[in-house]
Amino acid sequence: MTTTTPFPNGFLWGGATAANQIEGAYDEDGKGLSVQDVMPKGISGPRSAEPTPDNLKLVGIDHYHRYAEDIALFAEMGFGVYRFSIAWSRIFPKGDETEPNEAGLAFYDRILDELEKHGIEPLVTISHYETPLHLAEQYGGWTDRELIGFYERYARTLFERFGARVKYWLTFNEINSLLHAPFMSGGIPIPEGGVPEQQLYQAMHHELVASARATRIAREVAPAAKVGCMVLSMPIYPLTPSPDDARAVMDADHGNLVYGDVHTRGEYPGYFLRTLREKGIDLDITDQDRADLTNTVDFVSFSYYMSIAETADPSKKVAGEGNIMGGVSNPTLEASEWGWQIDPVGLRLVLNQFWDRWQKPLFIVENGLGARDQLVEVDGEKTVVDDYRIAYLNDHLVQVGEALQDGVDVLGYTSWGCIDIVSASTAQLSKRYGFIYVDRNDDGTGTLERYRKKSFGWYADVIRSNGASLTR
Repeated sequence: MTTTTPFPNGFLWGGATAANQIEGAYDEDGKGLSVQDVMPKGISGPRSAEPTPDNLKLVGIDHYHRYAEDIALFAEMGFGVYRFSIAWSRIFPKGDETEPNEAGLAFYDRILDELEKHGIEPLVTISHYETPLHLAEQYGGWTDRELIGFYERYARTLFERFGARVKYWLTFNEINSLLHAPFMSGGIPIPEGGVPEQQLYQAMHHELVASARATRIAREVAPAAKVGCMVLSMPIYPLTPSPDDARAVMDADHGNLVYGDVHTRGEYPGYFLRTLREKGIDLDITDQDRADLTNTVDFVSFSYYMSIAETADPSKKVAGEGNIMGGVSNPTLEASEWGWQIDPVGLRLVLNQFWDRWQKPLFIVENGLGARDQLVEVDGEKTVVDDYRIAYLNDHLVQVGEALQDGVDVLGYTSWGCIDIVSASTAQLSKRYGFIYVDRNDDGTGTLERYRKKSFGWYADVIRSNGASLTR
């Protein structure tokens, strides 16, 4: 145990959630349907024609009605920042209206009121995997250029309403997931045989342009605000020392890094243009698009859960259960119950890589361990003895401290699912990440009562000591 800490004064400690996984109230106060309302089984499951009772996200953890209780618990842990998302279909129920839904805006005013009452800084994601369903069904999601304008109107509405109250904004959640999860990430209906690559890359371009336009609007409407991109980070190791495996790593890395390159440099890199040429893809890029892309972000935020390995040998290309972004399992690492390989050192590596590459402040806005927690009674109180989660988070935060000593500029850390929420990947509640246990089960039963886990007190100590209580 050490009493010193590499974490700077003002480091933002907190937690993160997403509207579609936490709020519920999917049809209240004028909210329209989003793509999540017809995804009862998560990423890999089939979509339903309409909302069905087995979709746990329709109720979530009822945060829509219990937000004050939940935020009070976050404050009890000492949160300095809380990352949440705004549901696009609460503000524009179909996505293409000209006037916003006032009841939706008023709900987020109430959220901000509670955060301000407790002195918690809001970090707001504008679009977190919940494209309005109407835009998916009528326009084909982000494959249609018209969505840029719809998103622009939505973003402007948020900046005009909340810009004086919110300093930190993220444009799209894990924008580099679009090629791998087109319906969830981009509202793109998936036909039999899959979405043609030409459409996927065009949709990617539309999102990047929309993100840059939102950054420009924020600087006009809310000049004190800081706008960041948000990418899914995944360090990649060569499976063997073979130069061919090293090149496979470079190619895979490029597929992820291009999004941050565009957000921070304002143009497409040469390696990506080569990829398009070799795939025979000709993107529709206008002169206005090129001008828009020069509106680069103020900081880079990212999620970090796992690393992967890569190889050029097709006989060894056996993907791990949790490697939704490709790659192969790393034989040197253990994995979570859901097959996500656990690699704390990878977080230090990616922090250094991103800082060296982009020289923009970094914000870790998702990191955590999904596990099957068991509610027990200790000293007359219901709790979860989640020492495995404490160990996971401790080891990752130690590596953040190492990166800070390396000179990396890190703004803060928001652990994912700081209260138990419905999993995006599997649509389960049994895949729990939180410091707070929510009594709801995969079959929808439960009281929705909240209970502090052992990790709740542990994280409160970490925050109170600014990281000095971490075990190294």
